[in-house]
Amino acid sequence: MKESENKKQVPLRLSSSLYSELMRWAEEDFRSLNGQIEYLLTVSVNKRKKGKGSADSTDKP
Repeated sequence: MKESENKKQVPLRLSSSLYSELMRWAEEDFRSLNGQIEYLLTVSVNKRKKGKGSADSTDKP
């Protein structure tokens, strides 16, 4: 099974300024906007998994 068959589509609304920043960043990293967002989310999830004692865990109620 192809990787693209396993991916889910998610509608996403972004402010114009965030969109512009992400586009600029994606171009610097030679990625599409979609690829950049997926990359950033993957990095964030992996950091959260590794850093159970980090500042992220203090935000929980």
